[in-house]
Amino acid sequence: MTNTEQPPPASGPDRPIALITGVGRSIGIGAGIARRLAATGWDIAFTYWTPYDRRMDWGAEPGAAASIEKELAETGARTAAIEADLTDPDAPTRIFDEAEQRLGGPVTALVLSHAESVDSGLLDTTVEAFDRHFAVNARASWLLIREYGLRFRGTPGTPTGRIVALTSDHTVGNLPYGASKGALDRITLAAAHELAHLGVTANVVNPGPVDTGWMNDELRETLARDTPLGRLGTPLDTAHLVGFLCSPEGQWVNGQLLKSNGGAAS
Repeated sequence: MTNTEQPPPASGPDRPIALITGVGRSIGIGAGIARRLAATGWDIAFTYWTPYDRRMDWGAEPGAAASIEKELAETGARTAAIEADLTDPDAPTRIFDEAEQRLGGPVTALVLSHAESVDSGLLDTTVEAFDRHFAVNARASWLLIREYGLRFRGTPGTPTGRIVALTSDHTVGNLPYGASKGALDRITLAAAHELAHLGVTANVVNPGPVDTGWMNDELRETLARDTPLGRLGTPLDTAHLVGFLCSPEGQWVNGQLLKSNGGAAS
């Protein structure tokens, strides 16, 4: 082992537990974050909801949850894949119950990577779509953060707890998605202040244009051209920042909306 190499993280109950939502596909941002945290010493509980992927253009990925669990286990992480419909207001309590029971301890880091995202604008968004976006992106996020805050047992004055939420600056043609993500931002930033006494930090990350299967060739070319670094983001780019925020070195970053987008113009 060279001086720059790190020893593999230990396996077993001494590893902290991260709960990551929205890990339904192996090429998604949530899966990239799960890989990063597992490789740096975390046990991973993650949620997914196959019916959502099935009705989107990219379709469901058969066996994705089991495949991701297997991959994470190879790093020494214990895992718990939990299928959950986040339009159900009772889902957050059940998710935390199952994560704690299956992994044998409390959740230390909560990473909100789930989303309802269907393109529509001011004139063609339906009330049903608007309500579903807010139920998943805003209400479920609030309930997950609330459940985390009610259960967190850290040391007051020592910032060991972490909340990281993924957001977006989409607005035009994405009315319900953009509006509900704006609500998510405010909920998360409120947690940075209201949960600080528990030893919890809370931050929002905007990953910018990351192609996880939803872009066509024309959009890929346009977004890469408009990014100073000349490429699209990857799930690993986002995962590096989330991993830092969840690490001891990231404890002084709190209440921030951080852009990890290669300098892409808004």
